[in-house]
Amino acid sequence: MQTRKRDLFALMLALTLGSGITSAPAIAVEPVALTHIHGLSYSADGKRLMIPSHHGLAVYETGDKGRWSKADGPAHDYMGFSATRDALYSSGHPAPGSGLVNPFGLIKSQDGGKTWHKLGLEGESDFHLLATSYGTNAVYVTNHGRNSRMNQPGLYYTENDGLKWTRAATSGLAGEIKSLAVHPNDARIVAAGTDNGLYLSRDAGETFSQRVSGRQVLGIGFESDGRHILFSSYAGKAALGRIGMAPGASVQDIPIPAMSEDAIAYIAHNPSRSAEIAIASFKRSVYLSKDEGRTWKPIAENGAGQE
Repeated sequence: MQTRKRDLFALMLALTLGSGITSAPAIAVEPVALTHIHGLSYSADGKRLMIPSHHGLAVYETGDKGRWSKADGPAHDYMGFSATRDALYSSGHPAPGSGLVNPFGLIKSQDGGKTWHKLGLEGESDFHLLATSYGTNAVYVTNHGRNSRMNQPGLYYTENDGLKWTRAATSGLAGEIKSLAVHPNDARIVAAGTDNGLYLSRDAGETFSQRVSGRQVLGIGFESDGRHILFSSYAGKAALGRIGMAPGASVQDIPIPAMSEDAIAYIAHNPSRSAEIAIASFKRSVYLSKDEGRTWKPIAENGAGQE
């Protein structure tokens, strides 16, 4: 199975370096290929789909006249990008020439990515897996090494923008964590996808119970009302499913576009239009559904943006 670090799509857009965490002047650059997609999130009004990449933040307007653009702000390499109702959170690496410390640790934007604020661990940690609670701003990360606020690897969370991190015991969780999602309204409910399936915790990651088995779970996301989890999986072929929160709930299969030796890496649910879902594949394709997955519109195919 290909890793998340493989290029997910090379979408040609005119990019502009903006003012970053510092007040460096904007610099115009030639069109470049966006690579290494590191997340998929909707804006709070549901009108924009945000796709963080190796060269900044791309935005797709989800209305009838779908259009690609570059978000205002610096063309950093955003990792572990995730949106809440009132902020964007990320990790990653600064754009070349910005003069910023690498890696970022945890950063936050409250103006759609135009400017970013440091929340600690700069120069220490780059969180590739990061998930937020849409309504509470809780942040969960997987940490792979010791740093000044985390004394060992593991699953950690903060509810105060990184001032305090708590390590979760993750009892009952089996396999390498490949994806994380946090309930939109309850910061103690977190879902994890691993090689062995889908797991759910109701106590901030202290204990997990397995909800789906027999397949790799690669991408997960709570629906905006928090009643169901959307998850992508792979067991010989790519699949997308939906499962309720109640114990014993069965999986509802959601049809997906044809994928050859590919799978869904990221899932996003529109917070203002409950029937709208977006998915991004490992092989550089992005799709949008406005009818709960019954039909899909390609908005990027094999690296080429569609408008």
